Amino acid sequence: MMKKICKHLIAAMLGMALMLSTIVPAIQAEQSIPDISSWAIETLNEGEKYGIFPTEWYYDGFRSEVSIERLNELLALTEQKIAALQLPENKQYSPISYKEDTTRGDIVNRLYNIVARYDLPVGNDAVTYMAERNILRGSSSGFELDKKATTQHAVVLAVRLIQDTYHLAQQGSKGVAWVVKDEDTLVYLLGSIHLGTPDLYPFNKKLLTAFEESDALLVEANLLDMESLEYYMERAMYAEGTTLQDTVSAETFAKLEKVAALYKLPMDLLVTQKPWMLSNSLSLLATDDFFGMSGEEMTMHGIDMYFLLNALLQGKPVIELEGIKAQADKIEALSPEAQEQSLVDVLNSILEPSADNEYNVMNDWFNNWKSGDILAFANSFQEMQGEASELNEMLFGLRDEQMAKKIISLLENEEGTYFVVVGAGHFLIEKSIRYHLEQSGYKVEPLYQ
Repeated sequence: MMKKICKHLIAAMLGMALMLSTIVPAIQAEQSIPDISSWAIETLNEGEKYGIFPTEWYYDGFRSEVSIERLNELLALTEQKIAALQLPENKQYSPISYKEDTTRGDIVNRLYNIVARYDLPVGNDAVTYMAERNILRGSSSGFELDKKATTQHAVVLAVRLIQDTYHLAQQGSKGVAWVVKDEDTLVYLLGSIHLGTPDLYPFNKKLLTAFEESDALLVEANLLDMESLEYYMERAMYAEGTTLQDTVSAETFAKLEKVAALYKLPMDLLVTQKPWMLSNSLSLLATDDFFGMSGEEMTMHGIDMYFLLNALLQGKPVIELEGIKAQADKIEALSPEAQEQSLVDVLNSILEPSADNEYNVMNDWFNNWKSGDILAFANSFQEMQGEASELNEMLFGLRDEQMAKKIISLLENEEGTYFVVVGAGHFLIEKSIRYHLEQSGYKVEPLYQ
C-alpha cells in the first residue's frame, strides 16, 4: 500500500511539472544580452545542450581571445562527450603534435586528436578532415589557422565536432517517435520530456532530419509567447487581498511552512501563488541537484524547448495544439479541492521522499528516451500514472482527443511535412493521441523500425 501511495505522489509531482515546467524559468529569465555573433547563434544553441561550456562565458569576453584555461576546460569536456560514445579504439592511433597555444590551427589539431583515437574514417590530416566534414569553415581569407581563436570560435568548432562525430557513428538520442501519413501529408510524432540533461544530446541524425525537413513545428504550447506567459502569470497569482492561507486548510499551510523553511523560501512570496502554480514551482525546485543541475537548468534542456528554439532560429512556423492560455484555464478550472490536493501531493513528496523517488523515475525515462525504447518508456510511465483523479483526468483524456483531432485535420486538409512534439505520456496512455489516430484509420508506425 505504501509503495502505491508513493507512486501516486511521484506521478502527481511529475505530471504537473511535465505540463508546465518550462514556463516559470522563461518568465524569470534575466534579460541580459550575450556577446555572440549572429552567424554562431544556431550552433551555440545546440552546444548549450551538450554541457561543454558554461553560458556565463557569453557575458565575459566571449568574442575575445580564448584563454588556455578556458580552452583546456572546453576540450576536456568535449573529450568526455566523445568518449561517452564508447567507440572501438584505433589501434594505429598516433596523436599529431600541437603547441598548446590558442591559434585556430592548434585547436583544430587538438580536436582532431580527440576523434582520431577511435575507429572512425578520419584520415591522416587534421585540417583536411575537419574541412571535409564542414567542421572547419573558412572565409575569403582562407582558414586563418595562424590567427588567435576567440572563445566563440573554439566553442563553435567543438560543438560541430561533437554533433558530426555522433552522426558519423550513427548514434545520438532517438527519442520515442512515430510517423503517420496519407497520400500527401507526413506527420512525425515525438514524445517529449519537458526536463532534460546534457546526456540527452546530441540527437540522432534521423530525428533531426525529420525536424529539418518539416514545414512546421506543432507543440502543446509555444513557451516563447510572452503575451500568453503574462496571461498565465495573472491566472496563477491571487488578486490583491487574498492569499493562499485563505484558500487551503491549516494542515496544508503548515506543511508549506515546513517546506519553505527547508528551502529557505520567503513565505510572503509563496502565499501569493495559487496552489497549482505553487505545486509546479515546488516540484521543479525539488529536482535541484538531481543530475548536478538546477530545476531551471533542466527545463532549458527539455525536448520541447530545444525544438521551439530551433524553430525560432530557422524561421519555422510554430503551431499550438493547445496554447499556454488554454492550459492555464484548464488548471484554473479544477475544483479547489483538486488544486489543493496537487499541492499536498508535492509537499508530501518533499517532506517524506520515498525510495522509489522522482530521480529514479526520471533517470529511467532519460535512458529509455535516449535508446528509443518505446515499450520500456511506456511501461515506466504507465506504472507511475497513479490512480484516477480530477488532476489526471485534466492532464490526459480529453486533451489527447482534442490534440489528435487537430493532427487528423492536418492529415485530411493539408499537404506537406509536420513535426509534432508533445509530452510523451500523450502518446502512451490507454486512449492516447496514437489511439485516436488509429481509430480514425491511420497507421502509426515507430520512426525506428
